[in-house]
Amino acid sequence: MKKWYSGEWSFKIIVLSIKPNNEPQNHCRNGHQPGDQYICGYACPGGFCSKSMLKSFPLMEAVRSGGNLRNLGGCQENIIEFDCPDGIVKFRLEAIKQSQ
Repeated sequence: MKKWYSGEWSFKIIVLSIKPNNEPQNHCRNGHQPGDQYICGYACPGGFCSKSMLKSFPLMEAVRSGGNLRNLGGCQENIIEFDCPDGIVKFRLEAIKQSQ
């Protein structure tokens, strides 16, 4: 694969918790565990849950287009927490501006 575009933003996704008791083997079908971290730009990070990517991608696009994640419920301009579509895993998305 040859990338032709260097994005302005990268994203760190951190697994905060697994409901109900942080036991991923019993609840998270993808096997996420608290503390797991994923770094990505535009592409889906390897090993990350595809269903959760459906929720995180619009958040990433909001940042890429100049938006403020506070307007979407974030605690800071470039940080937001969200649950996976199944309501089992809680993630934190952090947008990181790349120096160019």
